[in-house]
Formats: sequence, C-alpha cells, structure tokens
Amino acid sequence: MWQDFAEYILSQAENGNVRIAEIGVGKFSMIADMLSERDNITLIKTDITPADESVIKDDITSPDLDLYRDIDIIYSIRPPSELQPYLVDLALEVNSQLIIKPLTNEDLNTGRVKMILKNYKKASFYTLR
Repeated sequence: MWQDFAEYILSQAENGNVRIAEIGVGKFSMIADMLSERDNITLIKTDITPADESVIKDDITSPDLDLYRDIDIIYSIRPPSELQPYLVDLALEVNSQLIIKPLTNEDLNTGRVKMILKNYKKASFYTLR
C-alpha cells in the first residue's frame, strides 16, 4: 500500500521540477525516502517535534507560510483529525494540491471543504484539487 501511495504522489510530480511538503512526518520516512530519490523533486519535511535534523520544526496550527509558498503538493500521513482543517487552510492559502492519508476507517475533519476519496491500486486517501 505504501508503495502505491508514493507512486500516486510521483505520478502527480512527473512534469518539471516539483516542490513537495510532508507535514507531520514523525518517524515514518518511507514515503519521503521514495520521493527524495527523484531528481525533479524538492522535498521538505515538517513536524512540531522533529525526529532528526532533516525535519523542519513547524506548527501546522500557525504555519510559517514562507516554508510553503512555492510548494506544489502537500501531503500528510495519518494526521490527527483536529489538525486536518489546518492542512486544508494551508493548501488553500498557498494554492497547493493536498493529499491526506488518514487512519483506516477514520472520517475526515476538513470543515467546509470537501475532499475527494481516491483509490489508487491498494492505497486509499483523500485529495484536494
């Protein structure tokens, strides 16, 4: 499933140079590692509590917008439901595609914005735009 999730993101990043942000990366770096292998992708990883020096400290409830200004794709894996509206707000603010991979069987909490359920091979997730 994780390979399929990464493959979908890569399919969205096939044309030219693409800037991607993973928000709330935690200690799970499999997707970020797969994306980082591509020469045309610039990836930033953020978390309120960085696990290592490759992760930028940022609080999604009050994000540093300068980090995300030129981001094409924002994704988050299993973000807590109380943080999901902030992800939507950020994506709309910086005009970025948003992909949320929630916990299995978890309802989204995206407020006024309806995201689209996407099934790609064995991966299920929600997209905005």
